[in-house]
Amino acid sequence: MSWEVVIGLEVHVQLNTKSKIFSGSATTFGAEPNTQASLIDLGMPGVLPVLNKGAVRNAIKFGLGIDAELGRKSVFARKNYFYPDLPKGYQISQMDLPIVGKGHLDITLEDGTVKRIGITRAHLEEDAGKSLHEDFSGMTGIDLNRAGTPLLEIVSEPDMRSAKEAVAYARAIHALIRYLDISDGNMAEGSMRCDCNVSVRKKGTETFGTRREIKNVNSFKFIEKAINVEIEWQIDELESGRSIRQDTVLYDVNKNETRSMRSKEEANDYRYFPDPDLLPVILDEAMIEEIRATLPELPAAKRERFIAQFGLPDYDAGVLVSSRDLADFFEATVNAASGAAKQAANWVMGDLLGALNKAEKDISASPISAQQLGGMIMRITDNTISGKIAKQVFQALMDGEGDSADAIIEKKGLKQETDSGAIEALIDAVIADNTDNVAAYRSGKDKLFGFFVGEVMKRSKGKANPGQVNELLKSKLAG
Repeated sequence: MSWEVVIGLEVHVQLNTKSKIFSGSATTFGAEPNTQASLIDLGMPGVLPVLNKGAVRNAIKFGLGIDAELGRKSVFARKNYFYPDLPKGYQISQMDLPIVGKGHLDITLEDGTVKRIGITRAHLEEDAGKSLHEDFSGMTGIDLNRAGTPLLEIVSEPDMRSAKEAVAYARAIHALIRYLDISDGNMAEGSMRCDCNVSVRKKGTETFGTRREIKNVNSFKFIEKAINVEIEWQIDELESGRSIRQDTVLYDVNKNETRSMRSKEEANDYRYFPDPDLLPVILDEAMIEEIRATLPELPAAKRERFIAQFGLPDYDAGVLVSSRDLADFFEATVNAASGAAKQAANWVMGDLLGALNKAEKDISASPISAQQLGGMIMRITDNTISGKIAKQVFQALMDGEGDSADAIIEKKGLKQETDSGAIEALIDAVIADNTDNVAAYRSGKDKLFGFFVGEVMKRSKGKANPGQVNELLKSKLAG
């Protein structure tokens, strides 16, 4: 407990332009190797890059989304290093004058508190190709389809103090880029990757410890595991009297360990200089304001609105705005349920997300629509069905057994019994068949009340209105 952890993240987001950042090559995922690499992407002599305006617009959107300073003049530079999947021998990136400057993003921690994470910068750059090791015995294959794919690298301040905070920040970035519709954020396909800079220092110390950078972590689960493993390793090294060397490391998922790749480079190792083939990017106010006008309601604002408009608890609102698709689904459900917001939140967050997780599906692929779910909730609120019967209706809708809750209720005969006379007759029969338990209840064994409720519901095949059953039973058992 005498150590403090310091974490900063570099998040690489693939922008959802149809073509690459400096060429007309496609960016479609999953194409055959080396079928989407043009002469420009391959760095052939005599070719010239042309900047993709869509990538610039996406970067501006992000800058506005984090309330950042926008670089009215930004410059592309060449970052020089040699690697087999970098055909030009340099990467076009931004160094001294990035397109997005200082900004911030608020994250919600597990205890409900909000913490502000500073963002140092976000700059445009091109991706490298991909080295493939699995399919080549003793050799490495190079696929240059990704070479030149537009990236926005988002660099945070070292403001995070635990792996959980880092995950919360990564999730907030993920939600924001999807709300802004600048990336699909698909981590399995490489659309969002994280480099985690981790160091430790004695509590109360102002100076940062030596950091190690965990490269290319591609899931929230592995971000947390990789950082925790690295923290444990660094503390063990320091407490054993050894020193930390500034390294770039990989996280091994199978062994749950980090291991060194190479010593960490500094900026001067890359010999940055302005790219002579690309002019500076000048942003005018008219373009910025035009893009600002297209921004959607962002997660923080939507969360506050859900709390104020629908009376949702902070936790519920936070879960529901965690993705734009989920928030839209919830609002459509509320509208279809005539404003029954809390019930809609419970069904969406509980039964629906539980079923989708089990089926490994996203909300966008839900077998049940918001209109169907809202229609079912309407039948709960008007007492056509009970909450218990609704579980059957929900499953039938998920299984595609009907177009609507009404159709399923009619087809399966699930309408709730609300006739007081019919319910009284059931109660009378249960009381007549259980005289010993009635006497015991009346002598003070109140817990038997649940037994009587269960018997009545059993005889009604679950169709009796639970509220009426409880009310009439209390009266009858009171004698």
